[in-house]
Amino acid sequence: MPKTTIKTERAPAAIGPYSQGVVSGNLLFTSGQLPIDPATGKIPEGSIEDKAHIVFKNLEAIAKEAGTTLDNAVKTTVFLADIANFQAVNSVYAQYFKEPYPARSAFQVAALPLGADVEVEAIFQL
Repeated sequence: MPKTTIKTERAPAAIGPYSQGVVSGNLLFTSGQLPIDPATGKIPEGSIEDKAHIVFKNLEAIAKEAGTTLDNAVKTTVFLADIANFQAVNSVYAQYFKEPYPARSAFQVAALPLGADVEVEAIFQL
């Protein structure tokens, strides 16, 4: 089955040898999105909520480039540098994903790239 690479300037460029997203069949798989401002290429200062908004806007931009929306997310994975931030990120998450909610996993990890506090990847149906 052929796959298609998704690339948009409305989300941060890859910081390594990977794609922002890949379409295979009727699914879009995104790479983990950090709270990187696509205009500056940097993680701005701010609260965990501010950073979570950037993450979800980046996911939204990749989904849009692939011809879908956050409403078609079927699975998300949330990575947190500190699980104590779960409720704060969850409150922002609820502003972007509506019922029926995608399946989700959430983990505290030892570290995230660029010292980020949060990273989210998603799978979408096209």
